[in-house]
Amino acid sequence: MKLGCLVSLVCLGIGAMASKYSRDMNEPKPSSNDGKTVEFRIAKLNQVWEKAQRMQLSPGRQAELHSDLKIQEKDELQWKKLKVEGMDENGEKEAQLRRSFNVILAKYGMDGKRDTRTTESNSLKDHEMTEGDQFDDPRLDKLWNKAQSSGKFSSEELLSLKREFQHHKDKIHEYNILMDTVSRTEEIHKNVISPLEGDTKEHVLHQKHTDLKKKMKDLNQGFERLRKISHEGFTEDSEFREPRVIELWEAAKRSNLTQDELDSLKEELRHFETKVEKHNHYQEQLELSHQKLRHVESLGDTEHIKRNQEKYNTLAEKTREIAYKMKKHMQDLTNKISQQGLQHNEL
Repeated sequence: MKLGCLVSLVCLGIGAMASKYSRDMNEPKPSSNDGKTVEFRIAKLNQVWEKAQRMQLSPGRQAELHSDLKIQEKDELQWKKLKVEGMDENGEKEAQLRRSFNVILAKYGMDGKRDTRTTESNSLKDHEMTEGDQFDDPRLDKLWNKAQSSGKFSSEELLSLKREFQHHKDKIHEYNILMDTVSRTEEIHKNVISPLEGDTKEHVLHQKHTDLKKKMKDLNQGFERLRKISHEGFTEDSEFREPRVIELWEAAKRSNLTQDELDSLKEELRHFETKVEKHNHYQEQLELSHQKLRHVESLGDTEHIKRNQEKYNTLAEKTREIAYKMKKHMQDLTNKISQQGLQHNEL
């Protein structure tokens, strides 16, 4: 009887979670002042999205950008409610939102800078991973070459390991973007005249340095994990396959969660991993659909083009929806792990 109740509760919880993420995506699209339907309820996000259309980003990159902008929209609308209620008086949340927006601009090459860092999507497409791929980091390249020639890994394990290396490369890119925004903030900080304004900016700068330290710690721990796997191989009791999920699980194990909390989180991470795999699958299908559409367009058959365009548009919308749900779920899991760990530290 108890087991039946537990299963029902887990199913209800997962169902409620799916409903929560779907509800965000299925809200009717907003309208601008002239009555035209727009993608987002915040003007600057629409401007970024329109610019992305003109830049002709790849379908996968567009879907990733769309989900990042949806997360940004949700967070900014929540912050506006908090501000009305008189919260966030020190501007910490506002500074965090501005920082995350700047990271989005830099990540997709829309910050007006010529970015020499790699900006490839983190969709981790296996079919595009060739032997000549590099990770833009001498330590990663050296480690990968050793792992590849060690004979410890099957072809499938090498693909899994390469996904982890690619994920680590993306994390280095994110760190570089954040470091760049901190450098620019410091330049602005030097020109502050008002003491009151200076105190606010000092607080923002301190928060950015805290974020940098955390990201650097995560990078070091991630590299250590890659080093260990490259030398020893995968263990038989590896809990997860997807890098995002592995990263969350490793963070959870380092926190002060109880065994019951870890067991509960592990179950939720398994469901999240299914979401990540579904997201990766749709990313690949979208790329293939785009290639087919380009081929059909070159043939000039209007009716055929129309059918394929409709299929592509439907798939693109679905891919964006899945990407948003996955990233929102990851955001919730990250917050849960950090908050629960913090609560235990305070006890």
